[in-house]
Amino acid sequence: MFSGRLTRIIAISVTAIAIGGGVYGIVSAAAGNNSGTSTTARSPAATSGRFAPGRGGSIARSGPAPGGAVGTVASVSTSNFTLSTSAGQNVTVTKASSTKCTTGTRSTSAGAIKRGEAVLVLGTTNGTTITATQVIVQPPAGSTTSSSAAGVVPFQRGAPSTSKHVGQIPANYRQGSGTIVSGATANKATEAALTAYPGGIVDRVVKLSNGEYEVHNIGVNWPHHIFVNENFKAVGAD
Repeated sequence: MFSGRLTRIIAISVTAIAIGGGVYGIVSAAAGNNSGTSTTARSPAATSGRFAPGRGGSIARSGPAPGGAVGTVASVSTSNFTLSTSAGQNVTVTKASSTKCTTGTRSTSAGAIKRGEAVLVLGTTNGTTITATQVIVQPPAGSTTSSSAAGVVPFQRGAPSTSKHVGQIPANYRQGSGTIVSGATANKATEAALTAYPGGIVDRVVKLSNGEYEVHNIGVNWPHHIFVNENFKAVGAD
C-alpha cells in the first residue's frame, strides 16, 4: 500500500513540474557553494518586444507608440502603402479617412499618395507597421541635403551594432529612462530625428529629465538613439 501511494505522489509531482516547465521554462541548478542548496531560474516561454528585420536588429518597444519613418513609396493599395527607407527597411503604412496628407502647404487626401513619392509618415509604430495620422510628401530628391545621413549604418544580418557617439549626449542619460510622449511633441521630435538620420523606423519618443528628447530608432545598426533638444533640433546620436 505504501509503495502504491508513493508511486502516485511521484507521478503527480512529475506532472506538476512538467506543466510548470511548459509555462515558465523552469531550470534547476545546484548553487556553487558549500551549503548544498539549489536555485531555480525561471525564463518566459516566449519573448516580446524584439524588432527583427530578418530576425535580427535592435531591441524595440513591445507595444505600439508614436513614431514614424521617411522613405520612398514602393507600392500603393486602397487601405495601405509600402515604404522603402534609404537604409533598406520596408514599412507597411496603414491609412484611413482621417489620415492627413500634405504637399508643401497644400492638403490632399491619403488616396492621392503615389508610387515613387518621397514621404514622411507620422503615426503609431508597431514593429514595421505604422498606422498613419499624417503623411507629408517631401521635396524632390536632391533639393535638400543632410550632412548626417551618410553616417547611418544599415542593418546587416550577423553584423554587430556600430558603437559610436556623435554630438551631444545627455550626461545622465540611461537607456530606458524618460517618459513616453505623444501628439505634436512626438511628431516634431520624430521629424527632427529622421531629417538628420533617415533610414530607420522611430518606434517611440521619450522626454528626458533635462527637457530634451530621446528618439528610439530601429531597423538600422546605427544610430539607435537620436537626441533632440527642446527646440526640436537633433543634437546627438549613439
